[in-house]
Amino acid sequence: MRQLIAAGFAVMLGVTPMADAEPAAAAGPAPAPAAASADPAAADKLLACMKANLPPTVRIQTIEVTSFDRAGSERTLKGTVYATREPNNKASVLLRVDAPADLARSAYLVRETSSGDDIHIYLPAVNRTRRITGAAVDGNLWGSDISYNDIKQLQGAFDGSGLKLEAATQIDGQPVEVLTLTPKPGSSTKYNLIRASIDAKTCLPVKAEFLQGSDVRKLMTSAPKDFKQSGTRWYPAEILVQTPAEGTRTRVRVTGVSSGDKLSARFFNPTAFYQ
Repeated sequence: MRQLIAAGFAVMLGVTPMADAEPAAAAGPAPAPAAASADPAAADKLLACMKANLPPTVRIQTIEVTSFDRAGSERTLKGTVYATREPNNKASVLLRVDAPADLARSAYLVRETSSGDDIHIYLPAVNRTRRITGAAVDGNLWGSDISYNDIKQLQGAFDGSGLKLEAATQIDGQPVEVLTLTPKPGSSTKYNLIRASIDAKTCLPVKAEFLQGSDVRKLMTSAPKDFKQSGTRWYPAEILVQTPAEGTRTRVRVTGVSSGDKLSARFFNPTAFYQ
């Protein structure tokens, strides 16, 4: 499952420049859903369009991650996300934390490899890095509702096994494609299915449901009105992550974005990413 959505929700074939998103049409009766596609190439094509939103060099985003507990108390983390797509189409994402003070200089790195994700975290309080493996990849990151896995998913850099394109539908009057993903055999993830609803125009997710059995344990949503462009590529400027059973939520806001040339290799090097 490791990477179905989201969290930015999407990525691979190259997309052509798109016009600014149009205002949402008034909600109305949804048309009869199309039959689910039995052609694996259709799911691969949608995934490719999603991955194309990740620039071939580097995208840099400044973000604010605000977590709300059941009582309504909140805590905001600020940082910078560096994302890149390598020539082999594998993605790497680095998060560096600037605030609050007790987390400043913490860093998190996830890299796609042929054998799965390679995940590392640096904690300045102990001045050491550690690798994240097993069930910990779905653990909450720094007290938010976002897991280690989600950081990459929020950049739209997901993949996995069992990809299937379901019947198309509408959300708030807008057409969406529905993509499901099941975990690889032996995967340590706690989710057995991820279902993502992808905006047909921008190839960004508007909703991603993470299921345990038939229960939605985590829900990520982003409204098309919050979809923005950097050059020819789209990104969600705001994402809401909710955990229905716990009654908590986390809001991710992108406060700035830029693209540039390839960064120094140390940014995505497990032995140097925190420097």
